[in-house]
Amino acid sequence: MVTMLLLLATLAGLFTAAKGQRFHLGECPSPPVQKNFDILKYLGKWYEIEKIPATFDKGDCNQANYVQMENGNIKMLNQERRPDGNMHQVEGEAKYTNLSEPAKLSVKFFELIPSTPYWILATDYVNYALVYSCSTIIWHFHVDYIWILGRHPYLPPETITYLKDILISDGIDIQTMVRTYQTNCPEFP
Repeated sequence: MVTMLLLLATLAGLFTAAKGQRFHLGECPSPPVQKNFDILKYLGKWYEIEKIPATFDKGDCNQANYVQMENGNIKMLNQERRPDGNMHQVEGEAKYTNLSEPAKLSVKFFELIPSTPYWILATDYVNYALVYSCSTIIWHFHVDYIWILGRHPYLPPETITYLKDILISDGIDIQTMVRTYQTNCPEFP
């Protein structure tokens, strides 16, 4: 009984960890990813257009820059302006999890934290990308992470609707998605 109460208390804390994040029963879904994905076309700068808020993503003006490393992995540099006006950046490294599905990557940002999925569900390489990640918690719950990215700080509403329809058709909850503000932003290197 005490174990169950501790588990429920822990989950209650997790439920309130980030505004917008929701925990769902069951393991992570496995939506289809971009067919014939070409990482070389995907490299470069992307602006965050919409997302499901996450504890590690606290600001606005979010940008990501992807560069191929000598070892074939992808260096990921994420930058944002925090609410206090300070600039924050974090660097990670993405690897292929299965060469037969190159749109499924695994990214690691910190040494002691496990890698997480980074799946490109859809992209046209020049305008938009839809990225999905999911973490299973205690074998019975999962939490989704979603990012709609653009090569420019703005995407037309019909493109955003198209990308959200992909998520809905895959049974992924988009109710808590929010827009990322990209106005009066500094130019990151």
